Amino acid sequence: MRIPLMCCAALLLLTASAHAMTADELVAKNLEARGGLDKIHAITTLKLEGKLRIGGQFELVFDSYQKAPDAVRNEATIQGMTQIQAWDGKDAWQISPFQGRRDPEKMSDDDARGFADDAAIGGPLVDWKARGSTLAYLGTEDIDGTQAHKLKVTLKNGDIEYVYLDPDYFLTIRTISQIKVRGTLVKSVTDYGDYERVNGVYFPFSMTIGSAGSGDGGSQQLTVLKATANAPMDDSLFAFPASAAKGAK
Repeated sequence: MRIPLMCCAALLLLTASAHAMTADELVAKNLEARGGLDKIHAITTLKLEGKLRIGGQFELVFDSYQKAPDAVRNEATIQGMTQIQAWDGKDAWQISPFQGRRDPEKMSDDDARGFADDAAIGGPLVDWKARGSTLAYLGTEDIDGTQAHKLKVTLKNGDIEYVYLDPDYFLTIRTISQIKVRGTLVKSVTDYGDYERVNGVYFPFSMTIGSAGSGDGGSQQLTVLKATANAPMDDSLFAFPASAAKGAK
């Protein structure tokens, strides 16, 4: 009877160690895997250039600009028309030529929520406590055959992001966002891959974004071809255009 008892004891110890990981430890491992918190903080601006394929049919030129602490501007161009969405840390605005709107217009608070949630260069796990978020570890969950660690990040505004970390490298492989838009819960799923180093920090160069339950037909595939860190970016790049603001008075 001694050998089976010793095996059981060993299995219990392995099970206990597998579940001993805390949310703080997982965040620390993620930050370390990406290059370390100091190197992440050292990136004050980030420009991504690439292509955006929508629904497997349309391919657009995509440019993204981010500036710490939480300003962001995204541009998508096709056939000489450019869609712009920007957030300066307080207000969001857009130019939507594909909908026949060529003049800048401010976005409602609800429409801006998801955009603002994703503005931070480091993502939701960097400085989560200082940003007023709460964090919980929910164990592991199967993500395409991988038992990924699942973290629940509740943002200061009440929006929720579930972050899934690869169990071997502790990099983010999926996020599921839940936000309230005009009283309706909207879920989006983003899968990450092809991590590349930019100024000593790993960023995903492949992202597939889709609404929960939409299927492949509604997905967007973003491929980053070039990334530039710490290039000068004026605040006016993110602010509502002054000429449009004057015209609105």
